[in-house]
Amino acid sequence: MLALTDLGQRIMICGPSNSGKSTLAVSIGQKLGLPAVHLDLLRHLPNTDWVQRPDAEFYGLHDEAILGDAWVMEGNYSVLMPQRLKRATGIILLGDNRWISLWRYLRRTLMERNRAGNLDGGKDSIKWEMIHWIIVVSPGNLRRYRTDLPASGLPFIEFLSMAELQRAYGEWALSRPGTSS
Repeated sequence: MLALTDLGQRIMICGPSNSGKSTLAVSIGQKLGLPAVHLDLLRHLPNTDWVQRPDAEFYGLHDEAILGDAWVMEGNYSVLMPQRLKRATGIILLGDNRWISLWRYLRRTLMERNRAGNLDGGKDSIKWEMIHWIIVVSPGNLRRYRTDLPASGLPFIEFLSMAELQRAYGEWALSRPGTSS
């Protein structure tokens, strides 16, 4: 496995919804002293039930965020990946079972109001569109990311399961948000 420092100072974390991207971004950010950027928080308006910002506003916020000297940025938004890849120094891809991701979505929406990457003042509710995204759309996107992201030539690591990701937390001496190492 690559050392965490091999990924540089601008790390992209991609993967299916509810695969642990936000928590990993915060953990890496704490370990390396990098700001964690959650693309969902740039995409959606605070104090809503995940209402999207207009595209132009979101794209501007994204492009401004990637100009930073150092960051760990989690989220996909494939349309914006080309410019993010030009600035990134390393990539982590998370992959997992869509049914586990669905279970995590239901659990976090119903019971985890103060989680990493949660929308400020969010009024979370279960959405059929999100269930469809997790079960139907995300697996195809993950297959594409498995080809496209390593082709960038950047340092790349993929965790195929939660067990692999948990091993990385141990090897990289990461702590989860709200805990100490």
